[in-house]
Amino acid sequence: MQSRLVTIEEGKDPTTNSIRTNQSRVFPSRLLRSMLVLLVAGIVLSIISIRMNRNIGLRSIVPGTQQPCFQVPISLRNLIKAPSNYMHSMNDSQLLWRASFVPQIKEYPFKRLPKIAFMFLTRGPLPLSPLWDKFFEGNERLYSIYVHSLPHYVSNFSTSSVFYGRQIPSQMVEWGRMSMCDAERRLLANALLDISNEWFVLLSEACIPLHNFSIIYRYISRSRVSFMGAVDELGPYGRGRYDINMLPEVNISQWRKGSQWFETNRNLAVDIIKDTKFYPKFERFCRPACYVDEHYFPTMLTIQSPNLLANRSLTYVDWSRGGAHPATFGKNDISKNFFKKIREDQACIYNNQPTSVCFLFARKFAPSALEPLLQNSSNFFGF
Repeated sequence: MQSRLVTIEEGKDPTTNSIRTNQSRVFPSRLLRSMLVLLVAGIVLSIISIRMNRNIGLRSIVPGTQQPCFQVPISLRNLIKAPSNYMHSMNDSQLLWRASFVPQIKEYPFKRLPKIAFMFLTRGPLPLSPLWDKFFEGNERLYSIYVHSLPHYVSNFSTSSVFYGRQIPSQMVEWGRMSMCDAERRLLANALLDISNEWFVLLSEACIPLHNFSIIYRYISRSRVSFMGAVDELGPYGRGRYDINMLPEVNISQWRKGSQWFETNRNLAVDIIKDTKFYPKFERFCRPACYVDEHYFPTMLTIQSPNLLANRSLTYVDWSRGGAHPATFGKNDISKNFFKKIREDQACIYNNQPTSVCFLFARKFAPSALEPLLQNSSNFFGF
């Protein structure tokens, strides 16, 4: 009895002590579980927060300025690749500036297959295009085509035609005015954007080829000079068009006249499009009855590079009928003898040697000439 009282008085009930011991063991395990849950929740919230921040950051970037984490290195192939689309937003000043870029190292660090740029200066349709399609067939790697037509003209070439998608941004052209030379420079500048173009031929919608592609390519590519007429012509239609105000850039002894239809190599093409010295004088002081397209390029290149010109054109034109425009040939003019006269009954100099092959192209041919030309192209021209 006495021992029981002592136990109660001292608060040492055995049952109470056992309960307290069990609670102390349960508490740490609950605490650990709670802490583990909080830790996992914190990790999950952190991951969600990081992803949200990334998404918000990407949305805040201005469209079109996103940069990949790892940029693809700029390759030489990308730098020299020809434009896939001829239409662009550059004005003439920007275009001429861009086209005037010239590598200062002559040797190309890649295998370059030089091409001929065929540049067509037209008013609109190309009625003889089926003949040209036949001419170009099978030689896709050796040529480029550029068409400058009136700005409002919309072509309707089929996707199978070599002229499909070959139009360049154009402007109005007036016959005999500087706008004609502007169009020619525009064609040259667009063609110069393709580093593979080495030779440049100016043609019209009324031009035709007189030989197959292989002969024309070989003739142009092996020539040591470019083909542009540059004649010191006396009389009213030559020196008679000279204006004293052309001094001091051009004196009368340097004044030259030549056909509008030319062929130049790449170096001379760059000289033409980068010119700022002679252009203002010809624009101001060579106006009808001075026809600037007959004098500007021949005079300028005679002054700058006289030894690089053949002083003749590769395009046959018949002025024998007189008048302001050359003869136009239609269906009834097409015959084997007609082309034999143009192709063989000639005499000129090619690489310092006499030859009878003087013309590679001819004009002016009317749309009515297309049918007999197509029917006899193999017999007449070899294609």
